[in-house]
Amino acid sequence: MNLKAMRRRPMALLFIVWMMLLTSACGSTISNNASSDTTKATSGSEPVVESVKKNEPVKVVWWHSMSGELGKTLDQLVSDFNSSQQAVQVEAVFQGTYDESLNKLKAAMDSESSPTLMQVYEIGSRFMIDTKAVTPIQTFIDKENYDTTSLEPNILNYYTFDNQLYSMPFNTSNPILYYNKDAFKAAGLDPENPPTTYEGVAKAAKALTTEGKSGASFAIYGWFMEQLLANQGKELIDNGNGRTSPATSSLLNSEAAVSTLTWWKQMLDDKSIINLGRKTDDTKKAFAAGQIAMTLDSTASLRGIVSSTKGKFEVGTAFLPKPEGSNEGGVVVGGASLWIMNNRSQEEQQGAWEFIKYLAQPTTQANWHINTGYFPITKKAYDEQNVKDNLAKYPQFQTAVDQLHQTKPSLSTQGAVMGVFPEARQLTETAIEEVLNNSKSPREALNDAAKAITSKIQEYNQTVSK
Repeated sequence: MNLKAMRRRPMALLFIVWMMLLTSACGSTISNNASSDTTKATSGSEPVVESVKKNEPVKVVWWHSMSGELGKTLDQLVSDFNSSQQAVQVEAVFQGTYDESLNKLKAAMDSESSPTLMQVYEIGSRFMIDTKAVTPIQTFIDKENYDTTSLEPNILNYYTFDNQLYSMPFNTSNPILYYNKDAFKAAGLDPENPPTTYEGVAKAAKALTTEGKSGASFAIYGWFMEQLLANQGKELIDNGNGRTSPATSSLLNSEAAVSTLTWWKQMLDDKSIINLGRKTDDTKKAFAAGQIAMTLDSTASLRGIVSSTKGKFEVGTAFLPKPEGSNEGGVVVGGASLWIMNNRSQEEQQGAWEFIKYLAQPTTQANWHINTGYFPITKKAYDEQNVKDNLAKYPQFQTAVDQLHQTKPSLSTQGAVMGVFPEARQLTETAIEEVLNNSKSPREALNDAAKAITSKIQEYNQTVSK
């Protein structure tokens, strides 16, 4: 049996179990992908690849999930790179949502139709590693002693496994609290002193609730629960969040999770918040319309939220809240990263690496950041004048930058990794929904979800070990 066939068999097994688990997972299949939605290569950035055919550039196919304004910005980055040099030409191909794109990759793996470069959301990282179908970015870093010291450590931290950077971060975000400063003033609250604790949010929500307007609403999104636990220094799964060794069980029914969901439900019972379901777009629209005074959302949504409320009210931003007395934790980066597939030629892989280096340049990152709202992955981007101008125009984004930089590295803030993360997130959303709809108590719902997630983790592990 040749090497390609040997690799295809475990990939096929992973694909089958992934689809079985995803199909059986409870909850919504609606994507909660966060979004808000010209540079030239600097001197010395000329790619070092050699063309496969004389006088022809190396072609790199990049599958991605950026649509709308994000997609337009991405296409411009590709165009600028292609125009900056002759050796590599990148073709960006939109493949749908993160879930849709990853499913297409599974179907195309080891075929001529597979891409060279793949954008995968952060919760697909463990699966990508387990396919053994990628070349770790660390390989290219080590080969040429590429300097990573200017890259954001809290962002690199997520995508580092066993001291290897497997993929390069591209679009990165984390969640923050958005609030209506005008509503705060009307309620007698200090608009420059937003709540930072669970207790403070509950108190403010009561004060902000008036006839026809609610104090807050948080979308039923598993990402929020994951972040609220990390913000308390709590891990989501065992074995060091799946970092010290592969996870075997879920910790979703921890006391921290039960108390978090109890806090959420109590505010609903007090009629100081409303439940608008699973779609983050629904809470965003309600916030922009002034129907709710506080909400949780991605930092990548900031520009869109500020633009949609312009002329209506002033938007404030604050750190993700945590319980009083909790001094541990911080946020986990969300978004996606770039993976190089190892079934493509060495020339194509090197071409993808040259493009990745271009995307990591401060000027490129500055333009990506100001046009999308995603974090720059390099600290040097903040020295760019257009980034300084953007922060002056959108001072609310300083909250997101500060929250990222103040997060202390730990296993909880590094983020959980498991091969069935999408299914686990759906089951978490089902548990939240059951509690908010009075079907189950927080403890009962989280116990059931943790049991189901543990079962899926163990089934996945058995498949990987074969």
